[in-house]
Amino acid sequence: MNSQIDWASQGVALKTLSFREINRFTRIWSQTLLPPVIQMSLYFLIFGKFIGSQIRMVEGFTYIQYIVPGLAMMSIMTNAYSNTASSFFLTKFNRSIEEMLVSPMSNVITLLGFMLGGTIRGLLVGSLVIIVSSLFTHLTIHHFGIIIAMAVLAAMVFSLGGLINGIYAKHFDDIAFIPTFVLTPLTYLGGVFYSINQLPTTWQTVSMFNPIFEIVDTFRYGMLGISDLNIYFGFALILTLFIGLFIWAWILLEKGIGIKV
Repeated sequence: MNSQIDWASQGVALKTLSFREINRFTRIWSQTLLPPVIQMSLYFLIFGKFIGSQIRMVEGFTYIQYIVPGLAMMSIMTNAYSNTASSFFLTKFNRSIEEMLVSPMSNVITLLGFMLGGTIRGLLVGSLVIIVSSLFTHLTIHHFGIIIAMAVLAAMVFSLGGLINGIYAKHFDDIAFIPTFVLTPLTYLGGVFYSINQLPTTWQTVSMFNPIFEIVDTFRYGMLGISDLNIYFGFALILTLFIGLFIWAWILLEKGIGIKV
C-alpha cells in the first residue's frame, strides 16, 4: 500500500512540475513561441526563396525543401535547450529549488519535470515552424514515425543538455556560453544548409562525429526520404547520448552539485 501511495504522490509531483514548466512558457507565448517562428520564416524567405532560387536542385529537391527539415530541427533543439537552462537557473536564483529538495519528490521526478517542459516547448516550436514552411514550399512526408521519434528524442536530449547547463551555471551569462560557442557552431556545421557529400573527404569524416548532423540527417530522411548516413546509426548515437545525459543530470541532482547560486 505504501508503495502504491508513494508512486501516486510521485505521479502528482511530476504532473504538477510539468504543468508548471509548460505554463511558464505558454502564458508568455509571444516571447517564447512566436520569435523563433518569425526567425525561421526569415530563413525560409532569404535562404529558401531569394538565395535558394539561384541554387540547383539538391538530391532531387529544391533548396528550400532541402533545408526545411534542418531548420525545423534546429528550432526544436535550441528551444528545448534554452527552456530548461533558463528555467532551472531561475529556480536556483529564486531559491525555490530548495523547496523541491526538501519535498518528498525524488530527483528523478525533478529531472523528468524539467525535461518534459523543455521537450514540449521544442516540439511546439518545431511544429509551428513546419506549418509556416508549408507557406513557402510543398512539403512531403516520407516516414511519419521517424519524424516523430527523432523530434521527441532530440528535444529530450537538448532539454537534458539545457538542464545540465542550468545546474552548473552560476550567473545569467553562463546560460548563453554553451549555446553561443558550442551549439551554434555545431548546428551550422550539422548539415542544415548543405549535404556532406558536397564536402571534402576529411570534413565528411569530421561531420560524422557531430551528433547534430546525425539528428538533422535522420530527421531529413523522415521528411524527404534522403540521408547521407545510416539512420539507424543516427538513432543509436542519439539514444546513447540521451542515456548518458540523463544519468549525468541525475547524478548532479543527487549530489546537489551547482544547486546554490
